[in-house]
Amino acid sequence: MRLTRVTLFFIVLILGLGFFRLIDYLLQDLEFQTLQATEESMVDTANILAGYVETEGSLAGLSEIFDNSYNRDIEALIFKQLKTNVGLNAYLTDDKGIILFDSGDPKNIGEDFSRFRDIRLTLAGKYGARSSRTDENDKNSSVMFVGAPVHKDGNIVGCLSVYKAQADVLPFVQERRRDIIFATIFIGSGIIILIGAVFIWLFRPIGQLTDYARSITRGERRSKPAVGLGREANTLANALHAMRESLEDRTHSDKYIQTLTHELKSPLAAIQGAAELMDEDMPAADRAHFLENICNQTARCERMIHRLLELSSLEAQTHLEHSHGFDIVALCKKSIGQMTALAEANDVTIKPDLPKRLPYKGNELLLGSALNHLLENAIHFSPKKGKVLLHLENHETEIILTVQDQGEGIPEFAAERAFERFFSYRPDDETKGNGLGLAFVREIANLHLGRVNIFTPEQGGTCAFIALPLIPENR
Repeated sequence: MRLTRVTLFFIVLILGLGFFRLIDYLLQDLEFQTLQATEESMVDTANILAGYVETEGSLAGLSEIFDNSYNRDIEALIFKQLKTNVGLNAYLTDDKGIILFDSGDPKNIGEDFSRFRDIRLTLAGKYGARSSRTDENDKNSSVMFVGAPVHKDGNIVGCLSVYKAQADVLPFVQERRRDIIFATIFIGSGIIILIGAVFIWLFRPIGQLTDYARSITRGERRSKPAVGLGREANTLANALHAMRESLEDRTHSDKYIQTLTHELKSPLAAIQGAAELMDEDMPAADRAHFLENICNQTARCERMIHRLLELSSLEAQTHLEHSHGFDIVALCKKSIGQMTALAEANDVTIKPDLPKRLPYKGNELLLGSALNHLLENAIHFSPKKGKVLLHLENHETEIILTVQDQGEGIPEFAAERAFERFFSYRPDDETKGNGLGLAFVREIANLHLGRVNIFTPEQGGTCAFIALPLIPENR
């Protein structure tokens, strides 16, 4: 998934740079556009006032207009900014640029303003406007000026300029700047989150399917992963699962045909040899012996085929089926009852060491079969008057079920192969086992996500155990 993370990183980086450039452009252009809009309204105001002067021709009337405006109570909420006073002023010059009237600073009356751009260009019949700072060291001290010509008899006889401090406009610019930054960050974050969600939605199932395919390669038993509702991911998951089942079926078929053929050779050869000898004249006792041998070998073949079918059925399961809650202590007592007759026949005693009660959730029938196999093996390997110990212990994370006999123990090489199919270690017993019992136990433990082991402890004998994990619902 490294490529996914790298791809997502570059997408986020490109989007981040793009949104940064967008914010930078919008913020740089915001103040300029706001001032443009303000200048446009000032042009209208200047021309209206110039028209008033042309009509009335009275400085007193112009002064009265501004005095009345400044005395008005204003409470205008404009884009979250409260305006409480008139921020617009005006001055009037003659055709030489000499100040005749100034609503903002009467001390300027009589001053020559012809050098300023708004006056000079307006008196020349052009559009005159300027922006000047009252404090050269303070960029926020700029004042905007817009001039309009005053006509008389078709000639320009003066200039009326309106002026407004940019500081009156800056709060609106700052508010809009905050809105733009917030909106851009919000939209950008939403897009990044959406892209991340899409990547997770697409690539998380791919990661799960990759792990699933690797588990198939390792020969692990895993159920088909839940990959969500995506049609493509589910199609791929179903295809992988179907491929796995097909491969496993073919592999199992080939493997079991080969192993079954190999293992049936010995009993079939014994049956054939005994049958051929029975065609000859022999004492009745010998004939009975050969007939018994045929029956024993036939039973052996039957047990082997039956056990192989059980083992094949277990290995075909990808997850534990028919799981329910039960008392594992009661299961142990039930297995002891089932094995008591075999133990008495071999002059062996089963000694349990069990808690009063231990609830567990799993397949009770399979775990009972696994325990029976371990007890049966322990009984067969125990000496006369020996004891088979059955111990159940509850740890924090798992339940450990241990079966220990007092036999000669199992060699290390045999312990390493004990759970392989058809491996049987019975050095002093003429009746060879089918080598499927412990393989059967291992498959049952695997289905319960547990583990099995067999070894010779320091005190001697053979110890086999099944460790079953305690998932939250079993704790």
